[in-house]
Amino acid sequence: MILRPACECCAEAPATVFSALHTGRVDNMRLTLRDFLDVLESIAPDRWAESWDNPGLQIGSPSCEIKKIFSALDPTLRALRAAAKTGAQLLFTHHPLIFKPLSHIDTRVYPGNVIAEAAAREVAVVAAHTNLDAAPGGINPILADLLELMDIKALKPIEAGDEPGLGRIGNLAEPTALRAVAETVRELLGAAAIQGVGKPDAVIQRIAIVGGSGSSLISAAAEKGADLLITGDIGHHAAMEAAALGIALLDGGHFRSEQTAFKVFADTLQTILRGRGWDVTVEPDNEEADPLTTFSD
Repeated sequence: MILRPACECCAEAPATVFSALHTGRVDNMRLTLRDFLDVLESIAPDRWAESWDNPGLQIGSPSCEIKKIFSALDPTLRALRAAAKTGAQLLFTHHPLIFKPLSHIDTRVYPGNVIAEAAAREVAVVAAHTNLDAAPGGINPILADLLELMDIKALKPIEAGDEPGLGRIGNLAEPTALRAVAETVRELLGAAAIQGVGKPDAVIQRIAIVGGSGSSLISAAAEKGADLLITGDIGHHAAMEAAALGIALLDGGHFRSEQTAFKVFADTLQTILRGRGWDVTVEPDNEEADPLTTFSD
């Protein structure tokens, strides 16, 4: 159930249609939520999302004018209030606010509390999730670029060709010890520590990467010849599977792997919007933190 409350900020305006990222500037300098959704669809079409996912508009009026966007990994109540505090008309997140149809909305608990407050504050919420994971220039390609991989292709294509698709796979410029790759990943993601599977001196050159939770692609990575899969949410049984297949694993964490890439994408999105003539700001949520805490001496 998608709620679209009335928005007093503007009246209906014609939709702007975009066919590709290189589309030229627009004549109408006023960005509406509908325009933003069109741009997002041109970058990461909904058809690329997993069947269980619910990307796109979560709450808001498509005719509402957008002057400022606040980006966060998760559509929490704290993030919504931070967005409103900065004067944003849109909270843009990676994870959807509504995953499944709602039979009722309890405003005391999540997601009902966020839905109610978003409507009251007139802040729209839009998500780009597994469709953005799969998209060229999306979460996984960004991570692959940050690791300076070469010959990058989709780990599991969802359409003909090398992309779009789930995860990415590519090669390091030269063979590198697993311990050195682990340190690079730890620094890149700002993690206190990195867990993994494999011998520290194992030689790594071909790497698969899946932001968020990618344990289901361990066998696909092994079949594509990956020496290492970097992902998050690695459990005991996934670790055992990787050991049996002879592929190393590094767990960069669900939150950190996605947040790192989503911040880069948010910056790129601002460039795309401004390049098309819209004077809009995309501000990242710099206060967002991993919900998991590592305890140590």
